[in-house]
Amino acid sequence: MHPFTPAHGLRNAHLQTLLPRFLRRHPLFTPVTQRIDTPDGDFLDLAWTDAPETCAPDQPVMVLFHGLEGSFHSPYANGLLHAAKQQGWLGVMMHFRGCSGEMNRLPRSYHSGETGDARFFLHWLRQQLPTQPFMAVGVSLGGNMLVNYLAETQTASDVVAAQVISPPLDLAACSERIQQGFSQVYQRYLLGSMKRNLDQKIAAHPEAMPVDTARAQQIATLWQFDEHITAPLHGFANADDYYRRCSGLSKLHQIITPLRIIHAKDDPFMTEAVIPPQPLPAHIDYHLSEHGGHVGFVTGHWRKPTFWLEHTVPAWFTQHLQTLYK
Repeated sequence: MHPFTPAHGLRNAHLQTLLPRFLRRHPLFTPVTQRIDTPDGDFLDLAWTDAPETCAPDQPVMVLFHGLEGSFHSPYANGLLHAAKQQGWLGVMMHFRGCSGEMNRLPRSYHSGETGDARFFLHWLRQQLPTQPFMAVGVSLGGNMLVNYLAETQTASDVVAAQVISPPLDLAACSERIQQGFSQVYQRYLLGSMKRNLDQKIAAHPEAMPVDTARAQQIATLWQFDEHITAPLHGFANADDYYRRCSGLSKLHQIITPLRIIHAKDDPFMTEAVIPPQPLPAHIDYHLSEHGGHVGFVTGHWRKPTFWLEHTVPAWFTQHLQTLYK
């Protein structure tokens, strides 16, 4: 597998982060959609590369967990799913609650350590596809969530290999970083989406939400959102308690599943605090690039850029599948 080299003239971290949205304005394919009900009376929306009933008994399945306020329409999401389809695998993405374009039914939503829905979904998926090997990819927030899930489930993860891309493994450091410099642009964008969803939640569940509309309008940072919304809605004392309990960095040594972590040193959402300070076990492959931005990794030439992740992620999984079927 080739290490990441930024496209000539596109080394800047913000260009790397923002370019995919301009290069890929439309999804690469039309997904097969499905809704499944959760045990607590809510629902999860799925996006498949093909109808699941077409999956052969030994056909690999790549499961994708998206980032904060992401969806199938996020360039990395449909791109990675399309790359799985090109490999002859079945791909499926679980939208976190409220991220598929329709508000979820309950006041609770999702967060960087919320593994309950992933656990339920993977258990449900195993019932549908009892013999196929499952591989998992988590992007950004979904990557930190996947680290938590693998650490919690260990031998019961039902995943033969996993990769996490630009995961915010130290949530407090990342929350502080996104309030600085140009990164505030990303914060404003994410907060705008989160607050629009929050307004709908307040209208639907005014008695259950921890703030009213007037207070919600005053939220100006992701930390404030986590302090006043995420934490009280999901059982944390405050934002700091949420960050401490859900950051994946300290949990890496609990993981026994083969795992690859992909980070860029210039990620404008992160600091060096996300880089593991101690050597990792042999089954964890830590890939740290000098450049790449946040879930960017655009290579090739500026006239004909390509998405490195869509090549390296399938290549790494293929190596593990080959050892699995030796």
